[in-house]
Amino acid sequence: MNMKLRPRRLRLSENVRAMVRETQLTVKDFVYPLFVVPGSNVREEIPSMPDCYHLSIDQAVELAKKIAALGIPAVEIFGLPEYKDEIGSSAWDMSSPVQRAIAAIKKAVPELIIVGDVCLCQYTSHGHCGCLVDHYVDNDRTLELLSKVAVSQAEAGADIVAPSDMMDGRIAAIRAALDAHNLINVSIMSYAVKYASGFYGPFRDAADSAPQFGDRKQYQMDPANIREALKEVALDLDEGADIIMVKPAMAYLDVVTRVRAQINRPVAVYNVSGEYAMVKAAAKNGWIDEHRIVMETLTCMKRAGADIIITYHALDAARWLDD
Repeated sequence: MNMKLRPRRLRLSENVRAMVRETQLTVKDFVYPLFVVPGSNVREEIPSMPDCYHLSIDQAVELAKKIAALGIPAVEIFGLPEYKDEIGSSAWDMSSPVQRAIAAIKKAVPELIIVGDVCLCQYTSHGHCGCLVDHYVDNDRTLELLSKVAVSQAEAGADIVAPSDMMDGRIAAIRAALDAHNLINVSIMSYAVKYASGFYGPFRDAADSAPQFGDRKQYQMDPANIREALKEVALDLDEGADIIMVKPAMAYLDVVTRVRAQINRPVAVYNVSGEYAMVKAAAKNGWIDEHRIVMETLTCMKRAGADIIITYHALDAARWLDD
């Protein structure tokens, strides 16, 4: 060994390590998901997602104020509707909890960026992400419905709409619909690379969105594929996506790195519910140091190439970064 070269010299103190640190995680990287529900004064913990809550609109507004005070720049709004039907029409009903929450939060905390989740699964009686013909999700019929959802959220005050359905062509359809309604400044964050993953289980409990039959492998991606991911990204960029998302995050950091290398648009990752729940469960049992694991995991997501991290850990991570 050439003893003139001692990498340990640059690890000897926290100040030295910080000075040469290659990846800097900041609170501005985070988006915090909110689950809104009908009613008032509702704050009910989600059993499979400790420290996450179903919130009525008034409670969501109060939490949004705290989120902004922590320096977190954005929230993503998910919701449970008051009614469900075959086509998920409550998803674009302006009186539904999501649209009302978007409007209320934008009024109370105008500087907070609001992302609207554009999908149909929690709004349909069958739990699938589109219009059904027999047991098949009809891609092209679904595009019109998704466009209605995106326009309704944008009209309520969303700064970004985020289609998570994985229908082919939905970015072009949504962009055309937004532009036709003079919503040209609303951005699209595409769930371009959304895998048919087992890591979504707790979210489906939280959003009451599990399919009533079958699964979503017809439209979500095969976890074994990466070339297909790059194709999906290219298609969505060509259709007008402003931000590209990879979901889930932890098990797909190789995909994040490949996407980052291919494009010059912002890349987001979704640190999903199953990833969150595993950390919380292990921490509760005393098997891991939650603070250390969370900060390491989020830093690795950024190191892999993510500019934006959607995570249920955001509130804790923001406080830890401020310590």
